[in-house]
Amino acid sequence: MTQQEFETTAKELRPLMYDVGLRYFHSQDDAEDVAQESLLLLWRICEKMDASRNIKALAIKVAKNCCVSMKRKKALKLTAGSNENGAECHIPSSDFDRLEAEECDALLEDMMQRRLTPRERELFELRRLDGFSNEEIEVRTGVKRTTVQSMVSKARTKLYLELKRRMNL
Repeated sequence: MTQQEFETTAKELRPLMYDVGLRYFHSQDDAEDVAQESLLLLWRICEKMDASRNIKALAIKVAKNCCVSMKRKKALKLTAGSNENGAECHIPSSDFDRLEAEECDALLEDMMQRRLTPRERELFELRRLDGFSNEEIEVRTGVKRTTVQSMVSKARTKLYLELKRRMNL
């Protein structure tokens, strides 16, 4: 699908995705966010789309997945707090706990920077830190579900081995 075709199709699909978000959240702002995020995800995979696929059904499915992801992120922020990476963390009860949590976050970030490839890091963050399912990551990135599963597992193993090495276990 070319950019011109996508722009034309997007004008038709946007109201559908907006309606999905509005029915899910009962909020115009959130519905607008769903429509925007859905269009962005569709844009990322538009080169792989062709006219033979039911693009409306795909757009609605992507919008529903966006709704679930947004709700999940809101729930994480409300219940557990989050660090700057969006990772779920407990709320520290003392200065010592807060310092320890910051050190753990810094250690994880350093290990991810040093040991993971950019693609492994992206998929690991989407799966483990942002809480997306393999199917959602497939839609978002265009990477096949089985490849996502394999790369996340490989990233987790690399981080585990690095942590084990640093702790002399």
